[in-house]
Amino acid sequence: MKPEFKKIMLKLSGEGLAGDKKIGTEAAIVQKLAREIKAVHDLGVQICLVIGGGNIFRGAKDGGAFMDRSVADQIGMLATVMNALTMKSALESLGCPAKVFSGLSMPQVCEPYSFREAQRALKENTVALFACGTGSPYFTTDSGAVLRAVEMHCDVVMKATQVDGVYDSDPRYNKEAKRYDNIGYDEVLEKQLNVMDMTAIALARDNQMPIMVFAQKSDDAVLKAVCGEAKYTLIK
Repeated sequence: MKPEFKKIMLKLSGEGLAGDKKIGTEAAIVQKLAREIKAVHDLGVQICLVIGGGNIFRGAKDGGAFMDRSVADQIGMLATVMNALTMKSALESLGCPAKVFSGLSMPQVCEPYSFREAQRALKENTVALFACGTGSPYFTTDSGAVLRAVEMHCDVVMKATQVDGVYDSDPRYNKEAKRYDNIGYDEVLEKQLNVMDMTAIALARDNQMPIMVFAQKSDDAVLKAVCGEAKYTLIK
């Protein structure tokens, strides 16, 4: 298989790590994804990786009315560190080098984010995992993924979801939902399609960063997507 990209930002769903457990991580799923990521790495593709934290804590949604939004978002950021460290361990167990960079400083746990150090890791063929989003509340991991993709000069943001592309409504509940093979940033914003938060879409548009949306659960999903053999929607 031949990759279509030299450098990618892979955005994985935190909920996707939980499987049937709904919360936490399921080892078999983490290991499966790690094998797929290693297969892409072995093709010579430089990999940036962001994993959401929704399998542990979903920021304002889980914080409820009793918690300040900033605090809730900080807890959500810490959840992404847990997922990043889990995936780092899974990758390293397969002999695939990986390093976690955090938007919040916690040097005893992982590297503080540094543009130069992250670029160096990629040049050394190390998978660069970015945790804690942008390091600020009120921004989702989608926005963090697009921001780091732009900074790292990635060719594409590959967003793995529960469905195989962008639809005009949720196909899991609406059998008549329309699927797009290709769609523009402005149309996504105008129709408020919930594939990513609107800040992330606008940031991608302003920096001409393509977004590929594909299903996370299918076999060899990441490898097939990188090689253009998966079913996906391209936003550009």
